[in-house]
Amino acid sequence: QVQLVESGGGLVQAGDSLRLSCAASGRTFSAYAMGWFRRAPGKEREFVAAISWSWRSESTHYTDSVKGRFSIPRDNAENTVYLQMNSLEPGDTAVYYCAADPTGPYSDSASYPYWGQGTQVTVSS
Repeated sequence: QVQLVESGGGLVQAGDSLRLSCAASGRTFSAYAMGWFRRAPGKEREFVAAISWSWRSESTHYTDSVKGRFSIPRDNAENTVYLQMNSLEPGDTAVYYCAADPTGPYSDSASYPYWGQGTQVTVSS
């Protein structure tokens, strides 16, 4: 069983940066994959970014709207994956969720059995 705890959300202005954290417990990071999703008011949950890694490789995936602005670094020692968000826009306002251990496509929320509780990000114009 994996437990995920997000933190780092808040209220920022357009153009600002914010870093979300997703701390995992209950499993050791070795070969793994985690994703970030978001749900804006009145909208469906959507894929934001994902990272997968093994002892010899790592790959990242981003939805088009955040490419070049968001990144998804990780810290194995802390069992933590981050979502670094730069040049934030009002359209990025949403509750952000991290998820772990997908069994299918990284961009499909149904692939993920483990989810955090979510953290609110609000970007004012």
